Amino acid sequence: MTETSVKKYGLKEIETHNQKESAWIVIHDGVYDVTKFLEEHPGGEEVLLEQAGREATEAFEDVGHSTDARDMMKQYKVGEVQEEDKEKLKGTQQNWMSSSEEPSTQSSWTSWVVPVGLALLVSFAYRYYLSYSSAPSSRD
Repeated sequence: MTETSVKKYGLKEIETHNQKESAWIVIHDGVYDVTKFLEEHPGGEEVLLEQAGREATEAFEDVGHSTDARDMMKQYKVGEVQEEDKEKLKGTQQNWMSSSEEPSTQSSWTSWVVPVGLALLVSFAYRYYLSYSSAPSSRD
């Protein structure tokens, strides 16, 4: 689909495609007809039907889809959200992006600092315990 031939859809029209017979979702302003993919979806059709007719970027990104899944979704793209409706979605997507960028940075930092810090603390506590318990008694 070339940029000039991309069909534009309004949110009102997309919202009507929220059933098993016709299921569309919006991801990053792209409109995807996932009707034929419902039964093939590894997470089950219910997951897609919950998002049908709606903006699903946050739900899609929260799962952490693979590169293969992202490539596969290209075949289901039927168009894009029209410009005036993109503004309505912008707040939703920016909230997702700002909240997802910070935790990923934070989680990558804490994913190794916290365990290393705890290991050091336990190590020092164990050494202190051993040195205290094996010290000769002064009762002699």
